[in-house]
Amino acid sequence: MDAPNKTQARARELRRNLTLPEVLLWQALRKRGLCGARFRRQHPIGPYILDFYCDAARLAVEIDGSSHDTPDQARHDARRTDWLNRRGVAVLRIPARDVLTDLAGVLEEIGLRLKA
Repeated sequence: MDAPNKTQARARELRRNLTLPEVLLWQALRKRGLCGARFRRQHPIGPYILDFYCDAARLAVEIDGSSHDTPDQARHDARRTDWLNRRGVAVLRIPARDVLTDLAGVLEEIGLRLKA
């Protein structure tokens, strides 16, 4: 799915400014580090930018910080997930604190989704 030029430019900017949880997860996922799956970081798809995306599994992994706890953001996330699901992309949402405190558990959860 193509993304507008503005979305692609924003994705490039986000790749240069990853959060700590994103950096830690990227270190584990990059270079086919999990189940041999190829992930892209800050991948533009349509009007959205996915934190991590595996095209072969059609799986988006979203790292949700505290900003995702607000009602407005929860509604936006639900619309976004629905949009992606309608295009055959499954979305796995992981709290940022889980990446920081239980990276092995997070990787196990992603691995299970890759094998499903």
